[in-house]
Amino acid sequence: MSVRGTLRALPTLLRVGVSEAVAYRAEMLVWVLGTTMPFISMALWTAVARYEPVGRYDSHDFVRYFLATFSVRQMTGAYAAWQINYEVRQGTLAMRLLRPISPLWSYAAENLGTFPLRLLLVVPLTLFSVFTLGTRSVPGSAWGWGVFLLALVGGWLITFLANVLIGSLSLYIESSNRLMDLWFAFFLICSGYLYPVELFPPVLRGLLDWLPFRYQIGLPVELMTNAHGLTEALGLLGRQWSWVALLLGLSILSWKRGLKRFAAYGG
Repeated sequence: MSVRGTLRALPTLLRVGVSEAVAYRAEMLVWVLGTTMPFISMALWTAVARYEPVGRYDSHDFVRYFLATFSVRQMTGAYAAWQINYEVRQGTLAMRLLRPISPLWSYAAENLGTFPLRLLLVVPLTLFSVFTLGTRSVPGSAWGWGVFLLALVGGWLITFLANVLIGSLSLYIESSNRLMDLWFAFFLICSGYLYPVELFPPVLRGLLDWLPFRYQIGLPVELMTNAHGLTEALGLLGRQWSWVALLLGLSILSWKRGLKRFAAYGG
């Protein structure tokens, strides 16, 4: 299908994705309940900071940070790797390949279709953070909002494209779910999900600046909570979108080559 035809089909794909999210809302609720680790981290770190600040963070800063982390996690989540693995094993990927649009667009639309329901959690939580902890809970300037929204889109793209890249490896091996679990383990440690990246020792923090995990969630959270000036924010945003470009190229290459091996045997 041409680019114009794909763009015309996207609104329909998104409506289908939203309908599926509503139909399987209980499943989505289970997924949301599985992403509450920031609240546990918040309880631990605020207890530590109650006696003495940790770096630049006092107890209120930790509450602000982890509320933002939960919100950003909802808006950057993706699950395409598990979809691809399942459909390759069952052979149902063949049905997607019969459609006049790439399955990757369908996966993207289905993942994005959950956003309206996630916003029902994110918006009240963000308003609560603003009213109880002050306006530092959200970007404090027009450029701050612009950079934050770009970082949020970039964070989702890194997560989704990593899912596609790892999911497409199931076209070469029996299952790539273990590799996705390994990626997720590194994500938990290196992304800022469990603790702010700046609390790492300087050497490790420098390494994390060059890995993709921080840019999935840590950077959007830092920008949401006004941790960077414009120059530093733009530099970090450039690194994030460099990862987006790299993962886009690798995922498309792996997907196209893997499809040549797809046998649709099922089971």
